[in-house]
Amino acid sequence: MKNSYITSALNQIEIALKTIIKIIETLEEADLQKRPASNKRSIGELLEHIAVICKADLLILNGSIQKEMTEYYSSVSLKSVKDVKDAIAYNYETLKESYSNLTETELQERTTSYWGATYTRYEWLLEIVAHIYHHRAQLHTLLVYCYGKDVNISLFE
Repeated sequence: MKNSYITSALNQIEIALKTIIKIIETLEEADLQKRPASNKRSIGELLEHIAVICKADLLILNGSIQKEMTEYYSSVSLKSVKDVKDAIAYNYETLKESYSNLTETELQERTTSYWGATYTRYEWLLEIVAHIYHHRAQLHTLLVYCYGKDVNISLFE
């Protein structure tokens, strides 16, 4: 049985990720090294973070502890535009498959992150939507205002 709220939330994630991929396709490999400030992520590091949000947040909501998350993040190495695009697609499919199999009872189950945030599994999905849109805006702002790169992509349907 399909839950229309899950379908809608996953659709919003997919829209955001598709526009991120369109933005990525405007970049050159050298753009990945650009860093707005010495203490901030490079474009490549930001894209690497965006690429793993679906899987990382899924791990967190399923109870992964801080040590496991540190190990997961350190195992990720996306060095090219293609690597980032492939990871976005794979990790989104992982999230989609996981959520499409949840029952209503499981969606209402509350889980707690290693830092103490407690949400239902449905609320965690909404958090993932917000997380992706936050970083998409960050990427867009970085490219437009720090590097003068007009990506000329509609961010909303």
